[in-house]
Amino acid sequence: MQHLSALTLAQHPAAAVSPIAAQLIAWHRRHGRHDLPWQRERTPYRVWVSEIMLQQTQVSTVIGYYERFMQRFPDVATLAGAPLDEVLHLWSGLGYYSRARNLQGAAQRVVAEHGGQLPEDPAALQRLPGIGRSTAAAIVALSLDRRASILDGNVRRVLSRYFGVEGAPDERGTQAALWQHAQACTPEREVAVYTQAIMDFGATLCTRGRPLCMHCPLNADCLAHRSGRVAELPTPRRRPERPTRRTVMLLAVRPDGSVLMQRRPARGVWAQLWTPPEFVDIEAVRCFCAAGVAQPVAALPLAALPLLRHAFTHFDLEITPIRVAWAGGGEAAVRAPAGAVEAPESLWYNARQPARIGIPAPIAVLLASLRSRPSLSQAPPLPTDC
Repeated sequence: MQHLSALTLAQHPAAAVSPIAAQLIAWHRRHGRHDLPWQRERTPYRVWVSEIMLQQTQVSTVIGYYERFMQRFPDVATLAGAPLDEVLHLWSGLGYYSRARNLQGAAQRVVAEHGGQLPEDPAALQRLPGIGRSTAAAIVALSLDRRASILDGNVRRVLSRYFGVEGAPDERGTQAALWQHAQACTPEREVAVYTQAIMDFGATLCTRGRPLCMHCPLNADCLAHRSGRVAELPTPRRRPERPTRRTVMLLAVRPDGSVLMQRRPARGVWAQLWTPPEFVDIEAVRCFCAAGVAQPVAALPLAALPLLRHAFTHFDLEITPIRVAWAGGGEAAVRAPAGAVEAPESLWYNARQPARIGIPAPIAVLLASLRSRPSLSQAPPLPTDC
């Protein structure tokens, strides 16, 4: 096969569509995934939710979350009208929580502006929160079988290797070349099958590490394979040095085991999720308790638990958990569903009767560790003076 430049492909798309599309479609019929939950009923809504969940998350992780999410929010209107806390609760553990907030925000726009039906035009879809060019194309291609080209991480990897495209994927010139290849390779027919095929191909065969080139139906014409550069392509992004951020969280625990939680601000890390109160340092925790906010306490001094580390996309977070026993009194008397005692933007969270709120996965781990530490005597004390 003669390898064409990106410009030639754009001018003569028919020259490249047939070979790669036909081979991937044939491969998918034999080796692709055909019974994923979002494949059983391919409505635009179901495909949309799956595409958002699958961003930066493996299929095996998404399946359970998707099934629970769709059971609770079977359509756009139900999602649009649900409490945000419940949406975030069902998203807890998937990470990248802005995806969940954007998903509900887009659902509310669809109800208000489109009569509860997702637009079928990719350009209109891209005007909704959280839907970019590739996601919009995937919704249209997979649910409506209309010609639209995608370029997610798996597709970028396949096309970068097959056509020998150099340059980091986030560079403008590289993106433009890959989009031209994506558009040229998308067939006129069987678009849904081809779209699923190239995604599956990148996820299961043309993988980032240890790709199965010996079993690849495209290896005879893959420039990376022919030139021995599979490990070099796609060109790695230039990653800056990862900073470490440090914070302190207060675990104020009542006799019944419930823990004081606060809703985080609308912007920033874990926006609008619930975590224990956060402080800049241990001194601030001492003063918070000494001021009477966390009194009466059953046991002082404060106790430090093991550090908790969590990796975000662009930085690492190091949490110092500080535990204090709260003997009772001073809290709001209003009871929320599922046994939580709630005050404005704060609540008492009891893991034995959990409220349906959004809690980041590392915080869920931290709360679970409390159940294995029933006594403050198991943690080292801190000075009590403020």
